[in-house]
Amino acid sequence: MHELSIAKSLIELACEHAKNEGACKVTRISVRLGTESVVMRSLYFCFDSATKDTLCEGADLDIEEIPLSAYCPTCDEAKLLLSRTSFRCPDCGTPTPKILTGREMQLVSLNLEYADNDTLPLPPTINSTINSGEHHEH
Repeated sequence: MHELSIAKSLIELACEHAKNEGACKVTRISVRLGTESVVMRSLYFCFDSATKDTLCEGADLDIEEIPLSAYCPTCDEAKLLLSRTSFRCPDCGTPTPKILTGREMQLVSLNLEYADNDTLPLPPTINSTINSGEHHEH
């Protein structure tokens, strides 16, 4: 299951950041995911089991879905695609191979709990992108 490997990568990355920040628990993970990148329901389904025995156990998963869009050279603008299987402009029918959005997999923020029970969001300067099980910090 592709979504399980994505969940594990997210959890690994979140735990690594939590440890670096001196946190004892991750209470929320917020991500941006393109509709083309994963099946959201499957990711939600496997998330809880993937967090078992980690700093993320019991954490909430917030997903911002990013729609699939492409550049239409005929209309000279970005267009939301109506289907994950048809890469044609919904207005003029021109093939639109240049995908603009919808493939993102980005860890946006974490809420961390510290030993004194304070829960704080991770500073927005930590922004990571997940690619096929690998992660890159920006």
